[in-house]
Amino acid sequence: MIGAIAKSMRETSAAGLLLVSLAACSTAAQAASYTMYRDAGCGCCLEWADHASTGLDAEVIAENADMQMVKDLHGVPNELRACHTMIVEGYVIEGHVPAEAIRKLLSEKPEGFTGLAVPGMPVGSPGMEYQDMTEPYQVIAFGPKGQRVFASYNQ
Repeated sequence: MIGAIAKSMRETSAAGLLLVSLAACSTAAQAASYTMYRDAGCGCCLEWADHASTGLDAEVIAENADMQMVKDLHGVPNELRACHTMIVEGYVIEGHVPAEAIRKLLSEKPEGFTGLAVPGMPVGSPGMEYQDMTEPYQVIAFGPKGQRVFASYNQ
């Protein structure tokens, strides 16, 4: 009798562990993971990463990467380059792109675009906040289909 109870408890525990494992795998599959490349001396990159990582998982920050090589490898046009580069779900996010634009890109998945970029370091963009100062900037979608304005801010 005790043997049968112990066997039943082991089977119940194993089934419970299996369900928990499956739930964890399901959640992990739904979470977007990213890799961010940045220069170790750049503070605004970490500020932006805090902003942009909402809803993303498995943060990997590669500091002291050869940023020119990273941007070349991922096809970031010279005129769109900024201080950091993030790869999320196969898309390239260059510079201080707002989290809402990233979420829109990941939900819509427009064909023919490699990613989004905010060239330079516009004041008032995520990670570049300074007092109440802002300047207008655009998020540019880029890729094989060329470039187009994806979103505009502080207009």
